[in-house]
Amino acid sequence: MSFSMFGNFQSNFISRRDALNRIGVGFGGIALNSLLQEHSSADSGINYPHQTARAKRIIFLFMHGGPSHVDLFDYKPKLYSENGKPLPFPERSVQFAARGNIFAPPWKFRQVGQSGHWMSELWKHLPEVADDLCMIHSLCETNVSHGGACMKLHTGDEALLRPSMGSWVSYGLGTENRNLPAFVTICPTSLHGGVNNFGSAFLPAQHQGVPLGTPGYPNTPAKDAKFHYMRHPSAGRREQELQIELLRKLHGTNKFGGTDLDARMASFELAFRMQMAAPEATDLSKESEMTRELYGMDGSETDNFARQCILARRLAERGVRFIQVSHANSLPFNNEQWDQHSHLEKGHSINVKQIDKPITGLIKDLKVRGLLEDTLVIWGGEFGRTPTSQKGNGEVGRDHHPDGFTMWMAGGGVRPGIRYGATDEFGYHAIEDRMTIHDLHATIFHALGIDHTRLTFNSNGREFRLTDVHGEVAHKIMI
Repeated sequence: MSFSMFGNFQSNFISRRDALNRIGVGFGGIALNSLLQEHSSADSGINYPHQTARAKRIIFLFMHGGPSHVDLFDYKPKLYSENGKPLPFPERSVQFAARGNIFAPPWKFRQVGQSGHWMSELWKHLPEVADDLCMIHSLCETNVSHGGACMKLHTGDEALLRPSMGSWVSYGLGTENRNLPAFVTICPTSLHGGVNNFGSAFLPAQHQGVPLGTPGYPNTPAKDAKFHYMRHPSAGRREQELQIELLRKLHGTNKFGGTDLDARMASFELAFRMQMAAPEATDLSKESEMTRELYGMDGSETDNFARQCILARRLAERGVRFIQVSHANSLPFNNEQWDQHSHLEKGHSINVKQIDKPITGLIKDLKVRGLLEDTLVIWGGEFGRTPTSQKGNGEVGRDHHPDGFTMWMAGGGVRPGIRYGATDEFGYHAIEDRMTIHDLHATIFHALGIDHTRLTFNSNGREFRLTDVHGEVAHKIMI
């Protein structure tokens, strides 16, 4: 058997690596950002839970830039009563412009739902699902800069190249749908770690996140988001089938080359299968008017994030294990979506309007479809923001704050309607049930049935894991 794209020599004289390289031009680009790396163990991890799993999949709603916990969810009366006064203790070293005194939130807070969660009046729709949310008010111990904090949140390390959280999930549990990737990131940003935030590093390359939309700054609008490089630019489907069959034969007769070629082969086969499955999974035209309205699709302020959330639900329905949705467009007055060093009131008002209805719609939709009970939804950014103002940046804003901030979870085995952890009376330090990023990762893995201490990979003679040598499960939030 021979193919014109190979030239005039016969396939039995082609090495596996040569065939992969030749066929791979333009065909197997899906999930191939870090291929042909050296690996030291098998391509798959445990592929079954270590313990009873309450969640089968993750939807991570990533708020890029650092949303302000004290303006959104962490009500602190002291910020109002002490407005304009200095903090009674020293702050950590200044990151950007000089910091000012205590700055009261521009919005009022109220308690919502039977749970009594505190939410600022910015949230118009989220209170409708308040009793499904588990509020975690004690995240802490991350990096003070965007780059380091984003890397730590996504990979467990703020400086070194490590596999991302979604890659570890893919490696550990595999996929529920062989025609779609186990890990998809929707409209990712290229800032602050970029592709490394969904990369596989030294894990086998087929476990890295597949972007739906080109990573960029600003990121791809959801209406234009699609999977790239699934098709060969010139070969038809039948010729692609023959090419894949040839690779299988070469793969079976010559195992020299190790797991790098195994990973590349797996990526080619996935790209081929996705040609049929991916267009159907990402086609929003079949969504009902009721669903479009529920999420805020077609609304001028909500359409973009609504589309991302609907895509996330559709991928969850079809067995994708880890789905990340990024709220990461730029605003005209600052670079990162939630990074309001200035214009806090304007920026956070815009941001909440964009996500409030879509996220509420997602929680409701998952619940109605019976998906919320085994889908863990996580909301949060790389850090919070200071309870003090920031000077010298025009309209008032807040600086980065890694010492105490809020994230929330819903579904997937976490207790609904509870508050876990607390910051001090100024919202500065996490003081009760502190949850580090390693603890967060350990808890997420526990919900998936994974023992974070046992999911490891040997690279260059050392056993690595997402939580390094740290991490404690927050059992209090689990059902």
